[in-house]
Amino acid sequence: MGLFDRISRVVRANVNDMVSKAEDPEKILEQAIIDMQEDLVQLRQAVAKSIAQQKRTQQQYNQAQTNANQWQSRAQLALQKGDENLAREALQRKKSHAETAATLKAQYDGQSGQVDTLKRSLMQLESKISEAKTKKNMLKARMQSAKAQEQLQNSLGSLNSSGAMGAFERMEEKVLEAEATSQASEELLGADLESQFAQLESGSDVDDELAAMKAQLSGGSKPAGALPEGQAPAADAEVDDELEKLRAELDNL
Repeated sequence: MGLFDRISRVVRANVNDMVSKAEDPEKILEQAIIDMQEDLVQLRQAVAKSIAQQKRTQQQYNQAQTNANQWQSRAQLALQKGDENLAREALQRKKSHAETAATLKAQYDGQSGQVDTLKRSLMQLESKISEAKTKKNMLKARMQSAKAQEQLQNSLGSLNSSGAMGAFERMEEKVLEAEATSQASEELLGADLESQFAQLESGSDVDDELAAMKAQLSGGSKPAGALPEGQAPAADAEVDDELEKLRAELDNL
């Protein structure tokens, strides 16, 4: 493959690609309808011109036929008057007009067939244009639907982490995190209160026991088996001393 062939192919490929990208289906459809309507106008003008020529040929044929008949009558008249030469001349004129009429008749028949063909072509073109207009509207609607679908897909594709949907997801994460932090603080506060109350409850038992011990030591109650007052043995003096020390320690508590 020569260098020029390769360059030509590259140029044609680029031009075709550029033209394809520049094509707007809606505009192309509109232009196609306009071109078809222009063709219809030209075809109508051609049909009208053919019909006019046909009518003109028909008039010429009728005139030639009339002239031929007229010279036929003149030839008969001249022959009836005994002027054979004049009758011969009339017959020659009649023959000339008859030949012209025959030629015009053939031409008229040909034009009639051509007019019929043009009329059928005109009807077919009108039908195609009507069908094309209907298809154009359908194709435009489908094209608009396709564009709307493509735009929707592009919008959905843009909802990534950097878009609006990503912002919603980040805000949702923050709300969940705040709720979890609040719940943890509430649980910690409840645990602290429970421990304080548990300490108070345990402390009251000790205080009660301490109060009972104080009441017992203050003589409010006598232990079973104790001796009557004034009869305490002398050996209990040490015990009394120790008891007094214990009372002093308890008072200092």
